[in-house]
Amino acid sequence: MMRSNSLARLGPEFDNFLFATIGEDRNGTPLSVLSALARLDVDPWQEAARLAKLPEVTAAQRLVTLIAGLPEAVVCHADTSTMAARLIALLRGPASPGSAPDAPLAASDVARNQRVIVVCLTILICIAGAQWAVTEFQGPVQAHKAGTSAASTETAPAQVSGQ
Repeated sequence: MMRSNSLARLGPEFDNFLFATIGEDRNGTPLSVLSALARLDVDPWQEAARLAKLPEVTAAQRLVTLIAGLPEAVVCHADTSTMAARLIALLRGPASPGSAPDAPLAASDVARNQRVIVVCLTILICIAGAQWAVTEFQGPVQAHKAGTSAASTETAPAQVSGQ
């Protein structure tokens, strides 16, 4: 299957539809609309965009035809027309209220997000301060230790006796 260039323009608006389960393959693995369309060599995102533009009944009929074209190894759990109607409804809008991408955040969500940001910034400031303190105070201590160890290893010049 050739990958379309339109994929970059598409957002998550078809995710509920494309990732919905329609049945199982012969191994018992759940089969999504996306994988079913791919098995039929149909671009899933282009087909979802096409179905979204069609009237609901026509889109459901088209989806029934596509599902019917799947190999017999695919087992659908429900009546195909009922399942197609349910899937097409997923194209028409978000699966749950408030899951729309443009839905405004509730005041409690905004306040919680602000608290999380403040806590994260506080932690980052503490880490930066601790790192600064370690490098600031560790440097002179190590230099002092290096100076005293060098002085203790020096030996006094030997006095020559013999006069």
